[in-house]
Amino acid sequence: MLPLTETTLARINALFPECQRESAIELLEQRCADNLPFFEQATPESSERIRHAVLKLSGGRFPSLLQAVTLANKDWRDILVAAGFATDPQAHTR
Repeated sequence: MLPLTETTLARINALFPECQRESAIELLEQRCADNLPFFEQATPESSERIRHAVLKLSGGRFPSLLQAVTLANKDWRDILVAAGFATDPQAHTR
């Protein structure tokens, strides 16, 4: 498990209704963390870009979040491309 940053928690709170927030947090902490391929040395800060990408792609819908996290577990680079975060390492902060 890899905890979320305050910024990521704020995005979850903005995107998801209260009844889904705990599920979204648990999903990101457990399945979108240092278990991603080639991301074994991840930290909460280094995983923020990928986590923000799956959140963006979810559009605040839990099934879409689950789908994006599943794709990230195959190849998280595809998630960065789909979210528009591939070429700019700071794009997720804007």
